[in-house]
Amino acid sequence: MAFTAKILLLGSGELGREFVISAKRLGAYVIACDAYEGAPAMQVADGFEVFSMLDGELLRAAVEKHRPDYVVPEVEAIRTEVLAELEAEGFTIVPSARATQMTMNRDGIREVAAVELGLRTSRYRYAESLEEVLAGAEHTGLPCVIKPVMSSSGKGQSTVRAADQLEAAWDYAVANMRGDRKRVIVEEFVAFDYEITLLTIRTRDGVLFCPPIGHRQERGDYQESWQPAAMSAQAIADAQEMARKVVDDLGGYGIFGVEFFVKGEEVIFSELSPRPHDTGMVTLISQNLSEFDLHARAVMGLPIPSIALRGPSASAVILADQASETLSYDGLAEALVVPGGDVDLRIFGKPNSRPYRRMGVALATAGDTDAARRVAAEAAGLVRIGYGD
Repeated sequence: MAFTAKILLLGSGELGREFVISAKRLGAYVIACDAYEGAPAMQVADGFEVFSMLDGELLRAAVEKHRPDYVVPEVEAIRTEVLAELEAEGFTIVPSARATQMTMNRDGIREVAAVELGLRTSRYRYAESLEEVLAGAEHTGLPCVIKPVMSSSGKGQSTVRAADQLEAAWDYAVANMRGDRKRVIVEEFVAFDYEITLLTIRTRDGVLFCPPIGHRQERGDYQESWQPAAMSAQAIADAQEMARKVVDDLGGYGIFGVEFFVKGEEVIFSELSPRPHDTGMVTLISQNLSEFDLHARAVMGLPIPSIALRGPSASAVILADQASETLSYDGLAEALVVPGGDVDLRIFGKPNSRPYRRMGVALATAGDTDAARRVAAEAAGLVRIGYGD
């Protein structure tokens, strides 16, 4: 079989699914890996492997079996030390083994940003016991935010406003952390005006940026995003400068989802993911090249002549409200013709549901971002999930 590149994708959720589609459009051959069969990206890939990314022996075996041109992580919970070994042996890890190691855990990337690069971040302390959580809260003050150093989509995160809530927040973080490290970050609560994701693309020709994306979270998980987020030119320039410093330090090529808090004109570094970002799903409708197209091009060394915003756009998640192994979807026809804008939908094809699991996303463009948000939210609300026995 002729192909332009062979890619081993580590993690096969909805972000991986869209990346596979973008990579295959450029002629790539993709093997999708995840801990369960039938994951969203597997449904559109050329091949698949089922194993836990935290099993180092199986991870190495998959890479040695397929000998890909690029190993592309889509999840945080990976044996990053194995990726470092593989990189030393000549395999290309996207964006780099160091980037996956530094960002797998929030403490790693926070140390890079705050200590090594001197970027403005919130006050913070790490904790591996309730006693250390209490001490951390003394340092940051209340309210504070407690979250696992390793989790996905904000799971395990809570805001603590009173001292008697600290133990429950510690228990919640531990119960929802990924991997095998019982460690949390206790972080100053920043009374920000808004938060953004700045999609930053590191290419062989330099660093590029998408227009900033605003987003809203509940339970630590993204619910809606919109592009462009309203920011002053100076705030955008400051965010871009900080993002460039971090991605250049991490190295490699690909897209990075860099998150910032913005308070007035002050931009505060929050987090970074070295891969497409869930809030960036809005780019499936908002840009000439989606974040997945951009990631595929950067990974494969292909040019990105321009990144053009098509117009004010928004995304709104479609959530499950119960657990089921049998699913159906209704209301798509009504959702696609919501007045006031243009609508598109993505149903992720997940084989089962649980309460608050993201099952799809509604996308909309309109005359301004407020209108796009209203249209996307209405469309998402019209999609009804059916649950079997």
